[in-house]
Amino acid sequence: MRTQVGIIGAGPAGLMLSHLLHLAGIESVVVEDRSRSYVEQRVRAGVLEHDTVQLMKESGVGERLAREGLVHHGIELRFDGAGHRIDLSGLTGGRTISVYGQQEVVKDLVDQRIRDNGTILYEVTEVTVDGIETISPVISFATAEGREELRCDFVAGCDGFHGITRAAIPDAVKTICDWSYPFAWLGILAAVAPSTDELIYARHDRGFALHSLRSPELSRLYLQVDPGEQLANWSDDRIWSELATRFATRDGWTLHEGPIVERGITPMRSFVTDPMSYGRLFLAGDSAHIVPPTGAKGLNLAVHDVKRLARAIEEHYAHREDSLLGSYSDDCLRRIWRVQHFSWWMTSLLHRFPDSGNIHQNHLQHAELEYVTSSRAAATVLAENYVGLADI
Repeated sequence: MRTQVGIIGAGPAGLMLSHLLHLAGIESVVVEDRSRSYVEQRVRAGVLEHDTVQLMKESGVGERLAREGLVHHGIELRFDGAGHRIDLSGLTGGRTISVYGQQEVVKDLVDQRIRDNGTILYEVTEVTVDGIETISPVISFATAEGREELRCDFVAGCDGFHGITRAAIPDAVKTICDWSYPFAWLGILAAVAPSTDELIYARHDRGFALHSLRSPELSRLYLQVDPGEQLANWSDDRIWSELATRFATRDGWTLHEGPIVERGITPMRSFVTDPMSYGRLFLAGDSAHIVPPTGAKGLNLAVHDVKRLARAIEEHYAHREDSLLGSYSDDCLRRIWRVQHFSWWMTSLLHRFPDSGNIHQNHLQHAELEYVTSSRAAATVLAENYVGLADI
């Protein structure tokens, strides 16, 4: 098999890259070790930045998003039993976020690649990458029919944190920054109408809580828990009781309860690989970086990566100009570290750390929350980062 760009991973990063390359007249093949039904159903991120939404619409895959996505103009920070709205649109010149599940983004991209006769090979195994220091790297993998080789000009590693492509960059030339937070999120998807019109980020002495949503009929909620916590310890009643406690307000706000249809515990970490490219291999999305989910940045960072990578590859074929390929890693990392800082800041602002019995720590968090919710300048910093910085 032969193509111009071999893409490993059929998540949002790999599929969006394949789609953008197609629009530029560049061939690609996507290989994925999971089934189509699996990648279209796995629930992950749900908040899209302003520019992510614009890219989907402008590239022709935003029709359903425009129809079904929930546009939000603000978020709420809740602490000391009171809510404080951050006017995202008013502080950023009209920029917004949209609530639209990652699985829906994947479905839209898969449908478009099918309409465009794109090639996505699902359920491949034993994937390897060779020759990335040459002008003709090879992706090798096994299918039900036997061993296959895909020769290409470039390899895009969009295969996630546990994928194989990051390991193809020699240890001697890469630096890994890895930090695990001392807590995790217990997340649920509940078949109940959301109790809020906009996301609620709650700081409570018992720990952080987040009320998100997926549709007018589905609520997505999270509780801060210990990283070693077991789901078996959390009955439905305990989950709803703890959520109600952490979201409680002095004016008697009510949390809607309903059947829990999905639950899981997710550890929180920050992770960055530098560089994100080596030879003809380019990493994008979770294969190169992980952020804690507090700032809702993972999917958006991945889309930003592949937008840059698609432009760089287009320049290579259109003009035999490789300066954008050469600067791809540095260009992406500039934004990644800004987002890492924002995600760390929001996480530190809202979560109860193991030593937060320390009066000093509690007062620092409280002082920062009061400042952010009373200062237009401080609120603007939060809003600009949350909707997505346009100039980095």
